Amino acid sequence: VQLQASGGGLVQAGESLRLSCASRSSISSYRMGWYRQAPGKQRELVATIGTGGNTNYGDSVKGRFTISRSNAENTVYLQMNSLKPEDTAVYYCQRWYRGISYWGQGTLVTVSS
Repeated sequence: VQLQASGGGLVQAGESLRLSCASRSSISSYRMGWYRQAPGKQRELVATIGTGGNTNYGDSVKGRFTISRSNAENTVYLQMNSLKPEDTAVYYCQRWYRGISYWGQGTLVTVSS
């Protein structure tokens, strides 16, 4: 299993980014998610999406971020709008099944004020 995250970069506050997480194997049976870790802080939930499309968001991103999935493409997306400097972090893709998590490498998002 390999999860390849991409789409990070440097943006200004208020701008948007779209992250992608491509899997080399099928994701259709798995809950997928995005987490982030800022320097000196613990990894925190950004968003998850279940196999049926049900979503869950961290409080700090509700209304600004949208997670989606394409099982046909084995890819999970994170649309990030109205970015804030406090969104600066390394964003990690997660595959979860019955309590077992698999993590991809992160992609760095930097939001300047």
